Amino acid sequence: MISKFGKILAGASIAAASFLTSLSAADKAVKVGVLHSLSGTMAISETSLRDVLLFTFDEINAKGGVLGHKIEPVVVDGASNWPLFKEKAEQLLVQDKVAVVFGCWTSVSRKSVLPVFEKENGLLFYPVQYEGEEESQNVCYTAEAVNQQATPAVDYYLQEGKKRFYLLGSDYVYPQTTNLVLLEYLLSKGVPLENIGGGFKKDASGKIISAGKYTPFGHNDYQQIVAEIKQFAASGDACVISTLNGDTNVPFFKEYAAAGLTAETCPVVSFSISEDEFRGLPAKQLVGQLGCWTYFQSIDTPANAKFVANFQSWLQKSTVPGIVKEGRVTCSPMVLSYVGAYLWKAAVEKAGSFEVDKVRAAWKSGISFDGPGGTVTTQPNMHLTKNVYIGETKADGQFKILNEFKAVYGEPWLKGKFK
Repeated sequence: MISKFGKILAGASIAAASFLTSLSAADKAVKVGVLHSLSGTMAISETSLRDVLLFTFDEINAKGGVLGHKIEPVVVDGASNWPLFKEKAEQLLVQDKVAVVFGCWTSVSRKSVLPVFEKENGLLFYPVQYEGEEESQNVCYTAEAVNQQATPAVDYYLQEGKKRFYLLGSDYVYPQTTNLVLLEYLLSKGVPLENIGGGFKKDASGKIISAGKYTPFGHNDYQQIVAEIKQFAASGDACVISTLNGDTNVPFFKEYAAAGLTAETCPVVSFSISEDEFRGLPAKQLVGQLGCWTYFQSIDTPANAKFVANFQSWLQKSTVPGIVKEGRVTCSPMVLSYVGAYLWKAAVEKAGSFEVDKVRAAWKSGISFDGPGGTVTTQPNMHLTKNVYIGETKADGQFKILNEFKAVYGEPWLKGKFK
């Protein structure tokens, strides 16, 4: 179609040629990858990230796209299968030749695709809280670092007078590494080793190499662990730090409530449960439990109100096959996906190019975006500076904001810092 216009207008006036250039730019497209689990144990969380990315791309396209190019999403399903994540990453970068990929939730999925992005010099925007100890030049970490979620939550509990901390998580790199950081942090705050629950593993030299209790993905029998927590909490000054991921949270919290444990007897702060996961949990039984994120839907600002309303409007108009339209909410990983797309757009436009090296340089130069959770700013270490919020669960599945930390700089390297 464009080449026909070109033949017809050959030799015409300069004004006509400029009009043709405008038409060509408007019809151009840039392929962008979306790599999330749309099936399997992580679908409960990741499907919403696909949805919010498609919403964001439509919003950007309606404003003219990126450098005059409309975003053309290429969506693939990682299926909660980490080797498959690697295969899909190769497909996106090598076959589909996407300019950027937005994706992954678990650290094990990110670790699986990382060698592919580094080999092919691709760029991954990663939106979910993680353990740190990593700083790849091929990943833009819009995610919360440990000092933007886990340590502020511990600080809150210490201020509330908690003295005993039970560490619980899913059995993979994010919970295990985060809990080792938290172990150092708790000890540095004067919490004795005997007041840290969940158990420890030591190497031959006696060094602690694992702290806390772990269960595999898809685990559904928490009777014994909850009984252990109940005994640990009998003194009345205990809390649980949970890094459980995916749908295992459902049987855990059901067992927790069934055992008579509440936010008053032993509160739980979770780092993988947001408003979106509460759609599948018995929220009324979890009133008072805590979350710590860099966004809550309950943030009372015009920017957030506009974001929530626009997303809901898009859902009702959406023709994405199988998309859930009723009872939808927004949460931190969704917003960090949203701001990631806008930061990528800003970096591309600052660079004047879709080339990864130039986009990365633009990111490192410092770009700010006023998002639904407040202003976020890119850092030279590929992370973000952003606000941190502590929230308390309400019966309607939303969070009442209890505390806010302004403009927290993302620090990926924390192990050994608190000794």
